[in-house]
Amino acid sequence: MNRLNHFQYRSLNHFTIMTMSIRKSLSICLLLLCVAVSIQAQNLATVKAEEVGLSSERLQKLSDVFQGYADDKKMAGSVMLIMRHGKVAYFKSFGQRDIEVNSPMQNDAIFRIASQTKALVSVGIMMLQEEGKLLISDPVSKYIPEFKETTVAQSREGGGYDIIKSKRAITIRDLLTHTAGIGYGYGLAADKWKEAGIQGWYFADRDEPIAATIARMASLPMDAQPGEKYVYGYNTDILGVVIEKASGKSLDEFITSKILTPLGMKDTHFYLPQAKANRLAAVYSANADKPLERAPDPGTMAGQGAYLNGPRKSFSGGAGLLSTATDYARFLQMMLNGGSLNGVRILSRKSVELMTVSHTGKIDFRAGEGFGLGFSVCEDLGKRGTPGSVGEFGWGGAYGSTYWVDPKEDMVVVYFKQLIPTNGLDDHGKLRALIYQAIVR
Repeated sequence: MNRLNHFQYRSLNHFTIMTMSIRKSLSICLLLLCVAVSIQAQNLATVKAEEVGLSSERLQKLSDVFQGYADDKKMAGSVMLIMRHGKVAYFKSFGQRDIEVNSPMQNDAIFRIASQTKALVSVGIMMLQEEGKLLISDPVSKYIPEFKETTVAQSREGGGYDIIKSKRAITIRDLLTHTAGIGYGYGLAADKWKEAGIQGWYFADRDEPIAATIARMASLPMDAQPGEKYVYGYNTDILGVVIEKASGKSLDEFITSKILTPLGMKDTHFYLPQAKANRLAAVYSANADKPLERAPDPGTMAGQGAYLNGPRKSFSGGAGLLSTATDYARFLQMMLNGGSLNGVRILSRKSVELMTVSHTGKIDFRAGEGFGLGFSVCEDLGKRGTPGSVGEFGWGGAYGSTYWVDPKEDMVVVYFKQLIPTNGLDDHGKLRALIYQAIVR
């Protein structure tokens, strides 16, 4: 009996150990499966164009034209990505990433996206409103006290200008819609902006935090009264500082933790890690009666070096980010989805709706378009005169990049190049025409 009990005990103990081992192995397998599914979910699904209602044959026209731009040395190269119904239907690169070292353009090339940064920062503001940390109706001075009393430059009869008080406080919503009256320092009072060392959208070479620059900016005469005119300028750079004040984080930390990491945007940065330097697309300039020229290096807004070797202190909410076509498409697909991607919610559907309708009303903007909270919005196709859909929203960047989201067609378009100036290149018009002609259902 004792032997039997001992045998039973040993068998039971052995069975228990085996069961625990199997459970542990199953747990590990389940964990690995979850990780694999998660990794797979982070990738954008790629399908044949026909699966999402596009024609491969018609898209070839798009490829031919943009390969032609590179072959004819009208630009160095470009990358284009089209998503429809949440899937990548077209993703191609053309020409050279860097002509001088004979490096072909690749789909994972990293571009300076300039004003396409504005979309992410505008989303950041709306996230803070959803967290109860601000309201877009708040005066900017609630977060940046220097903006409590601002001034405006007003033309004087006979020449020159007078400096007068603003009629009201600038609000966060004014900044989101570019109706705060704040330009890029080239208005009537350009002399004072120049004296202050604040002109143009380039911040990468500044050896001071963005908040310090913006605080000095507040005392300079603005271009128009708040709420009266669309004036494109430093609005979103100021919003970046509002984010820092309201969140208690640097803009870099906030954007990375709240948007980039959750969306899997692993190649989007304010300053490029040295390990990724060989993927950075070089900037070129197209001027009349001259061959394509490599932009000077470093220190100019078109230069190559400051995003790699600059002070890395100034996080420009208006124009500071670098990104890839894939990363930016992920962000746009989140917007098209009503604020979420792969189960990760960034914004509520109602915030996205508020951002993507016009807020400019009777304020003159562009024919057939209004401006929302960070995006241009198509309101009348006939007045605009280019293919697309009512409700489409988008914007672009100074280096020639552009993007748009077409909810009616369930489509996202990302187009990256690095060309400034462009010498009147007609690529944006042809891009739009050749994409819409390829829709067959």
